[in-house]
Amino acid sequence: MAHAAPKPATAVRNRPRPLPDVFSARAHLVARWTVIVSAGLVYGYWAATIRRFGGPITGRNLLFGFMTALAFVILCAVIGAVASRLPREGHAVLWGAFAGSALGFLYAQSGVGMITCVVVSLIVGGAVFLGLFYRYYTHEDARGHHIP
Repeated sequence: MAHAAPKPATAVRNRPRPLPDVFSARAHLVARWTVIVSAGLVYGYWAATIRRFGGPITGRNLLFGFMTALAFVILCAVIGAVASRLPREGHAVLWGAFAGSALGFLYAQSGVGMITCVVVSLIVGGAVFLGLFYRYYTHEDARGHHIP
């Protein structure tokens, strides 16, 4: 009768174990939306501050800030929902394009030349793409499934 070969004890002991999830799904959902809305408000305030060039705060400036924040929150939520369904390349490209566009929009509010904004946006978007692609590539198997 054949018996299975025993596994070495070091292989079992050295395997990283995932951390326990102590929060409920609702707590994670609330935290996700809190982070997205907070980031949107900071982004909108930042854009409005750049656009007023140190002048007084006006109603038009506040409206611009809130509309910018709303657009940021909506885009961030949509990209978060869509990107998780894409393969790692598409996931990284989408977030890289979002990051580059967001920074380019802020940079354009300062009044610099459009070519400078485009170049800076492409550099930032490319850097974000490379960083996220590396992260997704090292945390997924060949079929694209997340490795815990």
